[in-house]
Amino acid sequence: MKRKQVNILLRLIVILGGLGFIFWALLQIPSLFRFNDSTYRHIRHKTFGIEIPSGYKVHGIDVSRHQGIIDWSLVDSMKSGGIEISFAFLKATEGITRQDPTFKRNWRAVGKTNLLRGAYHFYYPSRDASKQAQNFIKNVKLSKGDLPPVVDIEHTNRKSKKQICEGLTVFISLLEDHYKVKPIIYTNHSFYSDYLQGEFDEYPLWISYYTDKKTFNSACKYPWIIWQHSERGKIDGINGKVDFNVFSGDLQRLRRLTLQ
Repeated sequence: MKRKQVNILLRLIVILGGLGFIFWALLQIPSLFRFNDSTYRHIRHKTFGIEIPSGYKVHGIDVSRHQGIIDWSLVDSMKSGGIEISFAFLKATEGITRQDPTFKRNWRAVGKTNLLRGAYHFYYPSRDASKQAQNFIKNVKLSKGDLPPVVDIEHTNRKSKKQICEGLTVFISLLEDHYKVKPIIYTNHSFYSDYLQGEFDEYPLWISYYTDKKTFNSACKYPWIIWQHSERGKIDGINGKVDFNVFSGDLQRLRRLTLQ
């Protein structure tokens, strides 16, 4: 083989080798940014990162797929300023067909801790209420000691107050018949005042209102059992922000709400 041909061959080998290395390097990029379980399990915070309303003994969080992989043992064990988490609500279903992809894993994991657990459904007034109820019932098996099911209703979907209340009545009635306990209604202060107030007084109310205690007490004169006061809390075992809540009574009263 002539020297010129040898040189060309050597150059090709070098070029191909370089391209091979670049290709291999590109394949490694996703793993550099992939979050594995250990990334989340070692998330720790010195404090909860928010102002916790004073005067409440029982605190809890609610989560969905947006919180990713959670180390519930760290959530359960965190304590800051004498405050600890006692309960957690997990998103289970949405609408007629959707299920939260983290629900089953979270449900099992919380069951291995000291936390009281509960499940919630994101409700659409524009969709069939009975089918939405079946979506939740099919995917959520509540046991003795679990908190009542929760319906999260925040949007009108262009439905009238009458239509919203009629559909919601169907949904919660089906859940109540199935689980033999009154479901909790979750909503924000404005939605409750405009569409639900006075219509579902016999059901426990979980109200979302991101403000200080004085403003909350001044605006919310109606009975409530849970107040979601922030969506920006921090807690061990969770990467990112999380919703924080307080319960209106003591832990013994909260336990009395669970399935018996």
